[in-house]
Amino acid sequence: MASTPPQTPNGARRGARLREIPLRMVVPNLITVLAVCAGLTGVRLAFEHRFELAVAMVLIAALLDAVDGRIARLLQGASKFGAQMDSLADIVNFGVAPALVLYAYLLERAGAFGWIAALMFAIACGLRLARFNVMLEDDDRPAWKADYFVGVPAPAGALLVLLPVYLGFLGVPQGVPFALSSSAFTVLVGFLMVSQVPVYSGKSGVRVRRDMVMPMILGTVLYVALLASYTWHTMAATAIAFLAFLPFSARAYHRREAREAAAAQE
Repeated sequence: MASTPPQTPNGARRGARLREIPLRMVVPNLITVLAVCAGLTGVRLAFEHRFELAVAMVLIAALLDAVDGRIARLLQGASKFGAQMDSLADIVNFGVAPALVLYAYLLERAGAFGWIAALMFAIACGLRLARFNVMLEDDDRPAWKADYFVGVPAPAGALLVLLPVYLGFLGVPQGVPFALSSSAFTVLVGFLMVSQVPVYSGKSGVRVRRDMVMPMILGTVLYVALLASYTWHTMAATAIAFLAFLPFSARAYHRREAREAAAAQE
């Protein structure tokens, strides 16, 4: 006769014990959830017309989202669940939240065109992330191409698309002409995200010359100090500098591609 499962004191049957999950695998997912909370809170603050806090929350969400993957690798807590969670969070933090904050702050003054621009940016972000995930599974891609993103990465796109907001905080008049030009700029950023423009990633691990270590540290301290003291000036300058960097990145990619093709023919 088959034995019945043991019962708990209140009469409920005790099933198989749930498998415990290590804390190191929970921490990265918790950071991802906090990033989503920050991004959505930024949207709420934008519709409450607390725009500086809204942009700050979106930037914090982007920072947390950039950190969670590195912490997962550091703690050896990466998982398929975490990877899927991170992809979904990226769409919110880098696509939906910046688009809605920008629309609430400025693009609504452009009417339907402003809303279309916000929609196109959010959709472009989703397409960009989907393509990135597919390319991770491409084993035929040359190893050196891992040093470059295909198209502007989603975090950089979120930083770029908020450039009109930074300029608005610095006193640029927010009339209809500025809203229309910002709508066109939003579409342009979305196009850059889904384009084939190669963007240097630095994933291969850039080595720094010994004599340049101290200047690099001082430069980083200077940038953080400027960010703390002149936040919107620094963010605007960073976005403009990134746009100026794109042609140089593309030129370096094509030169490397030509060298690799010549080496393959030898």
